Amino acid sequence: MIEQSTDERGVVTLTLDRPDAFNALSEAMLDALHSAISAASDSEATRVIVIAARGRAFCAGHDLKEMRAEPSDAYYQRLFTRCAQVMMAIQKAPVPVLARVEGIATAAGCQLVAMCDLAVAAASARFAVSGVRLGLFCSTPGVALSRNVPRKVAFEMLVTGDFVSAEQAMRHGLINRVASDDAVGAEVEVLLASIVAKPPVAVRTGKALFYQQLEKPIEDAYADAAHAMACNMMSDDALEGVQAFIEKRAPEWAADRGVNGSLHRPHS
Repeated sequence: MIEQSTDERGVVTLTLDRPDAFNALSEAMLDALHSAISAASDSEATRVIVIAARGRAFCAGHDLKEMRAEPSDAYYQRLFTRCAQVMMAIQKAPVPVLARVEGIATAAGCQLVAMCDLAVAAASARFAVSGVRLGLFCSTPGVALSRNVPRKVAFEMLVTGDFVSAEQAMRHGLINRVASDDAVGAEVEVLLASIVAKPPVAVRTGKALFYQQLEKPIEDAYADAAHAMACNMMSDDALEGVQAFIEKRAPEWAADRGVNGSLHRPHS
């Protein structure tokens, strides 16, 4: 259901593997994805998490047959709460999470793309929050979508259920990059190579602060950012990076030396 692999750089790839069901997010799939994200997040060796999919669709959203089999308020409350927990696990992961999108991403599948920190799509990929076509407004996907694309774009997608192309999705800010269908892997690799070349402590510190400050008033955001930068500056890698710049040489990151890039603690 979730195929997992890890390369020597610490790039963990989680592949949705229900191609016959368009990788729909059944309860079992949600549980498996949550467990896999949590396990990857808990490992200090993880540098990036990639969410990919097998088959003709990236993800077609919730499993509608499963949803229709138990029509009760308690079941639906539990299902959508569970889905939200999976989506938040992506944001709370300490490392970047990148969606590799090939095929359609609809409803909760589009939500999954929107919740990832980064996304690269094939030129033939298409995106929609199409629940309204079935009489079900995509409320939970709308939370993620409206935090990625302009308000009017999000609302139009939500009330029409219409598809947008990969190029439109990139223009709107839902995804970062578009590649030809046979070059998606290469484009993903360009982005991964750039990220893993940076010191892990800076990337982890930066991701945590990025989302923390987004939801705050600007003065509080600056206060949090100043604290994060001060802590980041006390790391071995930041001190080395600045020193290397001063000395006009390439930095030697802690990870490349086989150490953990720990923080220096000021003397009391």
